[in-house]
Amino acid sequence: MRRLSVLAAGLAVLVLPVLPARAEENVKAHEQVEFARDQVYPALVNISVVSLGYSGGRTERFPSAGSGVIVSPAGHVLTNYHVAGDSSSLVCRLPSKEAIEAEVVAHDPLTDLSVLRLKLETRKDKNLPIPFARIGDSSKLAVGEPVLAMGNPLTLSSSMTLGIVGNPSRVFTSFTGSDMDEMDLGDGQVTGLFTRWIQHDALILPGNSGGPLVNLRGEVVGINELGGSGVGFAIPSNLASHVLNQALTYGEVRRGWFGVTLYPVEKMGRRNGVLVSSTQPGGPADKAGVVPGDVILSLDGRPADAVYFEDVPTLYKAMADFQAGQVVTVRVLRNGKEEKDLPVTVVRMEKYLGDEHEVRPLGLSVREITGPMALFRRWEDKDGVLVTGVRPGFPADDAKPGAQGGDVIRELDGKKVTDFASFKAIADALGKRAGIRVRIRRGNDDIVTVFDTSKKPPESLGAELPKAWLGVQTQVVTPDVATALGAKDLRGFRVTQVYPGTEAAKAGIKVGDVLTAMNGSELKASRIQDAEVLRRRVEAMSVGESAKFKLVRDGAAVEVDVVLQETPNAAAEAKSAADADLEYKVRSIVFFDRVENRWPADQGGVIVTEATRGGWANLAGLQGGDLILRIQEEAVDGIPAFEAMTKKLKEAKPEIVSVFVRRGYRTAYVFIQPRWKEGK
Repeated sequence: MRRLSVLAAGLAVLVLPVLPARAEENVKAHEQVEFARDQVYPALVNISVVSLGYSGGRTERFPSAGSGVIVSPAGHVLTNYHVAGDSSSLVCRLPSKEAIEAEVVAHDPLTDLSVLRLKLETRKDKNLPIPFARIGDSSKLAVGEPVLAMGNPLTLSSSMTLGIVGNPSRVFTSFTGSDMDEMDLGDGQVTGLFTRWIQHDALILPGNSGGPLVNLRGEVVGINELGGSGVGFAIPSNLASHVLNQALTYGEVRRGWFGVTLYPVEKMGRRNGVLVSSTQPGGPADKAGVVPGDVILSLDGRPADAVYFEDVPTLYKAMADFQAGQVVTVRVLRNGKEEKDLPVTVVRMEKYLGDEHEVRPLGLSVREITGPMALFRRWEDKDGVLVTGVRPGFPADDAKPGAQGGDVIRELDGKKVTDFASFKAIADALGKRAGIRVRIRRGNDDIVTVFDTSKKPPESLGAELPKAWLGVQTQVVTPDVATALGAKDLRGFRVTQVYPGTEAAKAGIKVGDVLTAMNGSELKASRIQDAEVLRRRVEAMSVGESAKFKLVRDGAAVEVDVVLQETPNAAAEAKSAADADLEYKVRSIVFFDRVENRWPADQGGVIVTEATRGGWANLAGLQGGDLILRIQEEAVDGIPAFEAMTKKLKEAKPEIVSVFVRRGYRTAYVFIQPRWKEGK
């Protein structure tokens, strides 16, 4: 007991003085986090994006979301290119809940950064200052330094997590550490060439992309890029600042290009220089005489050292900072002994991927070919357009042979295609005609085919002649069913449904009646395969004729006369219409719609048959099967009313089109926000 008492006393003596100090440290740490949060959090934005994509030869729109941060009093926003790069609409929502439309200032796929500008002129209170965050110096980050990741994970807006820096200058290498890994944003668009990533463990998830990484001084030190499994990576703020300055100065990011691939010299036993592992044929370095195996020692007299992989992005960045047209003296060491000064004339670095476009009359989507695309594919030039998708049933698909993704269209209508502008000009002048000669490069093959733009989509062959219809559903009275009904010798058709409002219902036919004869002729149905006998007998008569039925009801024989009526239209035979601007189709309500959905006989509206994937209506959530009741709060009681409303919308071009629908057991509003100015 004494020992315990002494131990307890000892603990008391040791612990009590420490507790207040720890509490004070905790308070101080909490205050630092709060301070940093308050400096940046108000400038955090949740970016709602309408993105454009291309599939099957046509343009598609789809919603996406990401994060960003306001970094200037003029409302400039930094975010990821993979968030905003293919956007047709950008709306930024602040933690204050204010939503402001944004426009693109510049994209930079090579760093996966985009610079946006909030349209502050559209705010209700134009004099209200916009919150913005300060950009810090990412080169001062240290391993273990606390950082905050702000953003909108999983679209959970305005969220913040805390972590520490794991490595302030991370590069991605192969598993063996023998080469640098490239990050592909899709279609071969490489990013991260100039980036030494900030590795950290502040939790980031999909939706955090583009959000700020913040130090405890309340400065943005990175733009979050990707993460998972407890580790995240951010683009350093110093690189982001360079992109921002270029965007604000030129409206684009300008870089010089040498056309070399670099490799660190550690494994060569060197402590200076950088190894040239490849040169691009026809590139500036190649023309100047730089060859693989050379060790670059300096650029215009400044040391060019990359001992480790972590040094390579910095050296690429230094090369990119030279201006196009500038002649740079590159000192190289060749064969380990001979030093040479080679004059390299820097050229402007082009973006890798050209823009993609849809050419509707031909049923194609194509991409502009850039110099790098042609160079890396070893094409002799960049003439033509690259086919990225073909639309089924359109001229490019119907041709023999048809166009395919990956083809390069070199000639159209016998005219040379040099770029997308020339291709579009020729395509626009084609008109409706056959025999359009097209020359295509497919791999190493030179192919000639013929497009036909004169063909129209197949038209309906016309409606069938009206057929007589009884207005009931039936089942065959098999021996088993007859036994179950307590009349084992009974044969015929048992009525399972009587359609409301039909002549059969008016004549008094009821569910459970068994039809045994029609017009004096027995209905000897007893096998499943006899199910069509009654329908054929009815359709052999004319619409408006009266048919006399004998039936058994509750064991008693009954006779009923029914005037046969015309078979109601099926959904496929209903009148239809389309809104080409909002990209959806509708049809009129048919008899069976009212029956199946238990709608009243006077139910109005039109039924959505298709909301084109990626179209404005689809993007807003309009679904096939929706019953449109009102548009812009005006009743739409049929196809004529729908077509009149479509015309009205096209003329008025409202920012938001309100569509009130019945969906299943409930009603809902769909708000479509088209970009009329696109003309799509």
